[in-house]
Amino acid sequence: MTELRETEGSPVHQAPDESITFSALRGQLQEAAATFAGGPDALESILLGMVDDVDRAVNEPLEIFPVCHHSPASALAMARRLREKQPKVVYLELCEDMAPLLTELRNCRLPVAVQAFAGDVDGFPAEWAPLSVVAPITEASAEYQAIAYALDTPGVELVLVDRSSDHVFQWDPRGERGPEPAPEDAPAEAEAALHGEAVGVEIGDLRPRFAELEEHLLRHGKVRHWSEWWHQYVEVPLGESGSDHDTYRQVMFLIGSLFRRLAPGDPARVRVDEDRERYMWTRMREHLTATGTDPEDCLYVCGAFHAASRVEEFGVHGADTFTISPRSGTTWQYGLIPSSHAAIEAQFGLAAGSVSIAATEWAKSLKRTRVQPYRLEGQAGTKKSTAKKPRGKQVAVPAQEQPAADQLSGFLRRPPVLDRLDEAELLGWSVDIVRAARRNGYLASTADAIAVFETSILLAGMRDRAKPTPYDFQDAAVTCIEKDSVPGRRDVRRLVEIMMGGDRIGQVGYEALPPLARDVYDRLAPLELRLQQRGVQRALLDMASRPELQACSDVLWILRRLMPHGAARPIMGERRLGERSIQESWDLALGTHQRALIELGYEGVSLEQVLEQRLRREAYAPQATTATVLAAVEDATLYLRSRRLADELGTHALKVLAAERSVDGAPEVLRRVRALLAYYRTTEPVLPPWIESFTKTGYAHYCTLLPTAFRNEEATTGQVAAMLGFLFSMESLALSLGCDRAQLELAVAQCHPDDPSKTALLWAAQVQLGTLSRAELRARCAELLDNPLVVPAYPRYLSGFVHALEPVPGLADVVVEAVSNAFARLPDPVLLPWLPLLITTLRSSAADLAPLLIREAGRIFPARLEALDAWVPPWRAQQQPPARIPRTASTAGPRPTALLTAHRATCDAMAALLGCTQDWAEADVPQAPGAALLPAHPATCDAVAELLGCDGDWTAPAAAAPSPATTLTTRHPATAKALDTLLTGA
Repeated sequence: MTELRETEGSPVHQAPDESITFSALRGQLQEAAATFAGGPDALESILLGMVDDVDRAVNEPLEIFPVCHHSPASALAMARRLREKQPKVVYLELCEDMAPLLTELRNCRLPVAVQAFAGDVDGFPAEWAPLSVVAPITEASAEYQAIAYALDTPGVELVLVDRSSDHVFQWDPRGERGPEPAPEDAPAEAEAALHGEAVGVEIGDLRPRFAELEEHLLRHGKVRHWSEWWHQYVEVPLGESGSDHDTYRQVMFLIGSLFRRLAPGDPARVRVDEDRERYMWTRMREHLTATGTDPEDCLYVCGAFHAASRVEEFGVHGADTFTISPRSGTTWQYGLIPSSHAAIEAQFGLAAGSVSIAATEWAKSLKRTRVQPYRLEGQAGTKKSTAKKPRGKQVAVPAQEQPAADQLSGFLRRPPVLDRLDEAELLGWSVDIVRAARRNGYLASTADAIAVFETSILLAGMRDRAKPTPYDFQDAAVTCIEKDSVPGRRDVRRLVEIMMGGDRIGQVGYEALPPLARDVYDRLAPLELRLQQRGVQRALLDMASRPELQACSDVLWILRRLMPHGAARPIMGERRLGERSIQESWDLALGTHQRALIELGYEGVSLEQVLEQRLRREAYAPQATTATVLAAVEDATLYLRSRRLADELGTHALKVLAAERSVDGAPEVLRRVRALLAYYRTTEPVLPPWIESFTKTGYAHYCTLLPTAFRNEEATTGQVAAMLGFLFSMESLALSLGCDRAQLELAVAQCHPDDPSKTALLWAAQVQLGTLSRAELRARCAELLDNPLVVPAYPRYLSGFVHALEPVPGLADVVVEAVSNAFARLPDPVLLPWLPLLITTLRSSAADLAPLLIREAGRIFPARLEALDAWVPPWRAQQQPPARIPRTASTAGPRPTALLTAHRATCDAMAALLGCTQDWAEADVPQAPGAALLPAHPATCDAVAELLGCDGDWTAPAAAAPSPATTLTTRHPATAKALDTLLTGA
């Protein structure tokens, strides 16, 4: 590390005539270093280097104003200095590309954050997308005072000099996009995610980067976290009315130098910090050269950490050796998003409630010091200042008329000022927290209020404080009220934060919103709701009586698709393919999710454009599956009603399906293809060409993968069942389009699974193809139950049978029979341990198919309990058919012909329904069995006669030659009798 003051006449370190010497302070620090360290060493160099840093910053011609982010003391000092100096140019440490957005702050309610957003990256790793940089702004911050002064004061120029948003990511070699981890007591509220995963740009990054130093300060300061230490030892002393401008600057320079010199030597982070300082001084010198502005008329607002800089480019007369790299090809978009105290605390690692306490202290300081702060004209959500305006005309005092002096030595030697206890304020806090605790279910009483009051004073005394701070009061309230339980959802610590000001959440005004957000509010105007208001609002849409609300419904469904859960939640009504609701009810929270709505505006100018872009991005992503592309097709049809986009994405689904070599997405593909096919069949005159091609491609594709899937252990039974479901349900359409059924039969024949569930699934497929009969399937199930070695695996077979209901729903009765036989035949020692496994198997593996199984069981089993004793299962009745009794003249019932003759009216009606027009004909002579059947079907009779070698002519007279029917029945009486029995049922 180079020595800062090498030569007395160096142009970089040349001080004006009224320069501060700090010789007395140097001598004191040298004596202290010798006393504590036993001689000159590193400690002395650090202490003297801190004085050199302060000397260098104070004597810079361009006045440097060091700040700490969201510090009321910094904001108060800034307001005072701006009214005294009245600078013409304000240089602000903020991303230079965010300057055009600052004028829109007057249309917002603070706190808000200035955001730079990039969805598509060019020059950065793709996994970083989307890129986002935010700079939160609160009223109790020095940067807001500077912005308000510069924008509302004529003739004042505001120049942002920090690196651009693009350079924020260019200078991040490690790719660490997120902020430092938040402390354990950081808020876990939903508002803490208002900034998302954006990189925070903090003006006044003033916190020890040396963990041991921070631990040392907290331990000896008797505080719990850094925010409390800063409040106690910096905010309170500097916020007093007695602390002038010079004292404030020198103290902040000293703190910044201390934290900088004791920072760990991380080369990457040190390089980024120094490059930021080089960047800012290079920009300021460029502006001074271009405009010819006198540095005495300028004010440079930056963090105290960067004010104590040691780079060669420091100062107006610094070296011009830094080259600013060009920006990447990434296109950045800018906007304002709502922020909150909790979001700021979570992003920058501050303690919960610290920003709210800072806002409360800011209001108290304004009231005590009567300083008039700067506020943007027309600023929403701000109250008029109660401070009295100073009488007479304010005259700007030039800096050279008030020469600075060494205020730092006196400040360091001065004992802490003991602030008088404000008993009225503390008593009001105690009463308010007890009242809030009662509302939240605590059994708090007046005695607890007294205990909180006294404990706060006690804790402050133990921590060497004359006046309890809000943190002391918070600890006392937790100790005296919360005790050992939290009856509600809020603990006492959170109640204190709310009482001290709560998590104030900002709002972006309508005029500052991007075009898309304004378009959404305009299109939802017929709902007559205050959509920018935070909270949940109920919207009722009756499209039957108000057809204009149909457009609002379309917007709400798209918002539900694009925005986070809860922004637009349907209570009544649904939107599916081919269905439209006539009445809907919605819970809307667009004001709560305003950030998400604003970021949609970065992607396009309308909701439809953003949705189309997202659907294309999802469908054409490298990791997109067939199910993903079909989902995009369904959404394009459902929300956009775009046949063009649906056809384009559907054609792409063909390519994705042909490239897949796994069956992981088969269930989702089956579900979506069925839905799309049903929709097109009911709404379109002909099917789209892409879905016909998809059916043919899918039929061949799944036939090819079927044998492998049955053998693959990673393929689940549900996935294989979905493949079979696609093949069987799409078979008729595929065959009509030219597919060959033999391909499916060969694929099933090549399947040889080892898993019991897949084996049962294969049996079901064979039943569907006709290669296995139901009787053979029942026999195989019976064999499984008869084999004691297979009984433990029987639930897995049942799981396969239940999954088989997807491709073969007609097997529901067989599955019910298999489960019933298991309960009937298995002994209790086997059945009872297996029953939980059966239930879990059905629940986990066949939750969607269980209703079909239950309906079939309800059809088979008796409906009343008393009928169960006499009930005989249908499968047992089929196994024991009634014995066939030979017909005799006395016992034979009426033959079908006799039955039809006896009920001619019924026969005529049935014949008319079937399209038969033949008249009744009585047989004169009895015929042999089958003789009447064969003449009714001459073609069949000729084929059978030719097959059996019978000769006969149908046109020959009966007396000349017998007919083929007579010849057949004469030569083959047994066959004719069997045929007659089979066809007539006699």
